[in-house]
Amino acid sequence: MMIDWSHFTPWSALTGGVLLGVASALFILANGRILGISGIIGGLLPPKPADAAWRLSFLAGMFAAPWLFALLAPAEFISAPRIETSTLTTIAAGLLVGLGTRYASGCTSGHGVCGLSRLSPRSLVATLSFMGAGFGTVLIVRHWL
Repeated sequence: MMIDWSHFTPWSALTGGVLLGVASALFILANGRILGISGIIGGLLPPKPADAAWRLSFLAGMFAAPWLFALLAPAEFISAPRIETSTLTTIAAGLLVGLGTRYASGCTSGHGVCGLSRLSPRSLVATLSFMGAGFGTVLIVRHWL
């Protein structure tokens, strides 16, 4: 196995992980809700007027953050992600993630970050399942095909 050192980004990954953990902790302390993207988006379908504002604000912040980072961060911190697959494969992967989110009653951020920190057995099973599926997919696609 070879590590692509030019794209190995431990500091940005660590910073992102810490920010996600702190945001998740603050969100549950302030709102009593789990910070899971699928739950936030799912709460908009159908929208409830009393609940929609904070959900839309959260999603707007998620979409605005990369552009804000690009404006404020030094150039050496910014690199475009490499996606070495077709558009069709990317769409199929997104649909499979959405399907898995529905079956698991939550997404990776809800189960992996918030659920595990609450010692939820259901989140442990869900996290092991989606991580195992991801590892298996990489093994098959990158090493066996």
